[in-house]
Amino acid sequence: MSIKVTRKDQNEANENIIRRFNRKVLQSGVMATAKEGMRFTKPLSKRDRRAKAILREKRKAEKTERIKLGLK
Repeated sequence: MSIKVTRKDQNEANENIIRRFNRKVLQSGVMATAKEGMRFTKPLSKRDRRAKAILREKRKAEKTERIKLGLK
């Protein structure tokens, strides 16, 4: 999908052209669909979720141990 913005006349300021272009982009919904595609991630498998949870718990335990020892 392409969006065309042409000059109305030779004396039109660049800011006005940019403003009209931005308005057309917002109205067309191109940015919304692009952002939707950026946010989509495939769901993790049960095995991957478990592995991440185990790793998270291990790191948390190590962090609390370091705090108890006064290392940081």
